[in-house]
Amino acid sequence: MAIDRTPALKRCRALGIEQAVIGRSRKISEKKHQQQRANRKVSEYGLQLKEKQKAKFIYGVLERQFRNYYEKAKKMPGVTGENLLILLERRIDNVVFRMGFANTRRQARQFVRHGHITINGKRVDIPSALVKVGDVVEVCEKSQGKEVFKAIKEVNNALSAPPWLDSNQANLKGSVTRFPTREDISDIPVNEQSIIELYSR
Repeated sequence: MAIDRTPALKRCRALGIEQAVIGRSRKISEKKHQQQRANRKVSEYGLQLKEKQKAKFIYGVLERQFRNYYEKAKKMPGVTGENLLILLERRIDNVVFRMGFANTRRQARQFVRHGHITINGKRVDIPSALVKVGDVVEVCEKSQGKEVFKAIKEVNNALSAPPWLDSNQANLKGSVTRFPTREDISDIPVNEQSIIELYSR
């Protein structure tokens, strides 16, 4: 399986996004980098490509899988760009992160791959699995004894669960109350229409 091993903070700087978007709290001065980027002239294609790269990086998705999400979003009723982001939000690794059971999406992906997460009582190890309304997401009972999950239980996560999720961080258990809307994911600094225009070329 292909894995993007680019340092996360370096990618944040290159794409011009805040570290908080991927769950990082460490603050680094970005003024010099931002000024250098501001002085560059970028084509319309370059801007569209950057928006796609931002979305792929934030959700940890590679090109082939991202293209599959786009094709699926096109077939869904509604606005294709919004459908694309909603599909990405419904990934189980993102849901684990959003519920506060992991500090970053990358860490959440690792938890899922290692079999620490269940959906409706059944263990899942595929980070791209999509949750449905009514699904109950939980950290396995055996895994809750691990130090990393004990620490997550004890610390009040700065990221509160979005309105479409019901999360009990103290018990490492939550549920999907509805599908997200674009307003629910306003913290994702991506112009999804630019991505659609790029794929429509």
